[in-house]
Amino acid sequence: MQAVFPTPQQIGFKVPVDLIETRFSAGFEHALKGGHLTDIEYFRRSFRLGFRTAKLYLREVRRARGVIDFPFRRRVRLRSVWN
Repeated sequence: MQAVFPTPQQIGFKVPVDLIETRFSAGFEHALKGGHLTDIEYFRRSFRLGFRTAKLYLREVRRARGVIDFPFRRRVRLRSVWN
């Protein structure tokens, strides 16, 4: 079964004029598919902003559905002083 991902225009987001729309949409789709920023092309401004917009969109969708985002796991180093 193929997943259908919305475009930025379908969710009501207007791409700013100073960005490249095709690259922005590619970043948006890449984030919706669960991709990571690993390739040098992924760090271009339009792609990154599309990626970030999709991540924020996914966060709002999850909140609306009642899915809880757990905080990041942190490493804590405790140092105790023994007398």
